[in-house]
Amino acid sequence: MSHGRRRRALVNFFQIASLVMILIAVALGAAIITMHFAIHGAEVQVPSLKGMTVAEARSQTTGLGLNLEVDNRYYSSDVAPGHILTQSPPAGTVVRREWRVRVAESLGAQKVEVPDTVGVDERVAALKLRRVGLAVGATGQLPYGGAPEGEVLAQDPPAHAQGIAGPSINLLVAVPDQNSADGFVMPDFSGVPIVAAQATLARVGLKGPPPTFVDVRIPDIGGANSAPKPPVAPGSIVSQQPPAGARVDQDTAVKFTVAK
Repeated sequence: MSHGRRRRALVNFFQIASLVMILIAVALGAAIITMHFAIHGAEVQVPSLKGMTVAEARSQTTGLGLNLEVDNRYYSSDVAPGHILTQSPPAGTVVRREWRVRVAESLGAQKVEVPDTVGVDERVAALKLRRVGLAVGATGQLPYGGAPEGEVLAQDPPAHAQGIAGPSINLLVAVPDQNSADGFVMPDFSGVPIVAAQATLARVGLKGPPPTFVDVRIPDIGGANSAPKPPVAPGSIVSQQPPAGARVDQDTAVKFTVAK
């Protein structure tokens, strides 16, 4: 092959190789653009739902490909019953389609009287609560030989409370003392009014220094995979020492931190 022919062959080869490289670059660019639109096309901005009815919010989120979930219901003197109090994620958040948007629904202003369940059997307490449209919330147990098994030792919120967060009442119930006579299992007093907790400890001979009062922030409704939390009522316990489940005796000083 002559020198001229070899040169033309090399030129043709490089031209073909350049064309192939250009085609590959174009294909990669198109793939990147397609992926970009596929990813961002599946994203939506969470709308503002506060103040809407649940039906209105469900219609709007469904239209955006989002799933609305009513996580909890709270009393509110500012938001009408059936309307949304809070939401998570907040308005303006960019999420993927099919994302769960959690909301809290207003029950309107509190209109029920919180009954007194202390001193009655747990089942009777539940019946008293249901009669006024309330429900039993968390139930804690305290080994206490001074009361029959199942008797309610304390409740939160207390009887006749006003401005309660939600339609459920937490109960502290007596159970048989399975520990030795000189020891107790520390119950969980989180959210319990300090006066109720101190009265409960006094019944079994436990005491401690005066409680520490602190400011607490109002919690948000929660993340996409967590339940919302109601605000801590003033006078309620936010932390304790020793912790729940710890073994304590008559010499143990129980310390409480309480919301102002």
